[in-house]
Amino acid sequence: MNFKKILKILEEEGQSAYRKKQIKKAVYVKLIDKWEEATDIPKKLQELLKKEIPITKLLIVSKKNSKDTSKLLFKTNDNNFIEAVLMRHIPSIKSQKNYAKGRNTICISSQAGCPMNCAFCATGKLGFKRNLTSEEIVDQVLCFARLLKKENQKINNIVFMGMGEPFHNYDNVIDTVKILNDKDGFNLGVRHISISTCGIAPAIKKFADEKIQVNLAISLHAPNDKIRNKLMPVNKAYPLKKLFEAVDYYIKKTNRKVMFEYVLIDKINDSDENARELAKMMKTKLYHVNLIKYHDTGAFKSSSKKQRQKFFDILKKEGVSVTFRMSFGENISAACGQLAAKK
Repeated sequence: MNFKKILKILEEEGQSAYRKKQIKKAVYVKLIDKWEEATDIPKKLQELLKKEIPITKLLIVSKKNSKDTSKLLFKTNDNNFIEAVLMRHIPSIKSQKNYAKGRNTICISSQAGCPMNCAFCATGKLGFKRNLTSEEIVDQVLCFARLLKKENQKINNIVFMGMGEPFHNYDNVIDTVKILNDKDGFNLGVRHISISTCGIAPAIKKFADEKIQVNLAISLHAPNDKIRNKLMPVNKAYPLKKLFEAVDYYIKKTNRKVMFEYVLIDKINDSDENARELAKMMKTKLYHVNLIKYHDTGAFKSSSKKQRQKFFDILKKEGVSVTFRMSFGENISAACGQLAAKK
């Protein structure tokens, strides 16, 4: 939603600033999907907004569902395709009463395609198309919010872990966070928002100086430069020493925990020695490791369940803060690394 354009329209029409608050509430709280539903603003203004400001700039092309996951494929105005995913953390007692209490996390995209070309990620194979505007990023959230509203549910968490490298679209991502956190609008607490980066060291330092309590996650996926160079080309520009210097600067400035994501790939980064190497890197209590199952993208093979557990046990024994991250939507190509904007 282009509020700068809305403000200009309101000014030209001689409308009060109060109208801006009404429009924000209609879009972000009432979650209208057409201007006619904004019944507390004059019909003339409804018609003008309908003509000048579309409710969304994204067209939903398709929707895929599994038990706890929904994936939307969107088309932008210039015919690029992006995906976003709803992950439902359903309580173990699957009654309708308890189902409504489950958490809903939205995984959103910040770019059409991705320039990072990580070897294990389907998005990287698409190449880079362009950055998404803050409007297009917010629209992903609002589309899911409208769907959940029909079930009397809401979005609890948002993660920038979809298509693209968020810190290569830094300004629009930060603008999106501010829009979603706006107390007069969507009003999602910043601690319920996470940004995941491949390790753009200068942007991590810049992010540390923002003084916003958004969660930071680092796609690590290797315990040394040799393996990481093969898996993640970004490591050649920002090797582990530079990356951890930036992370430590972030911790010093914010005193906030940093999540390290680690996809376990058979015979690539999952050996006992790799686990011990990783443990040595996790030198502070404010480092936390999320172990992730490799989801098939045709490039590698997933570590066995037995080896994943062994890797976890070694880290735990060495005193590392570590968890297994739940997998969602692998059967509909909605899991980590699988987003490829397929129609």
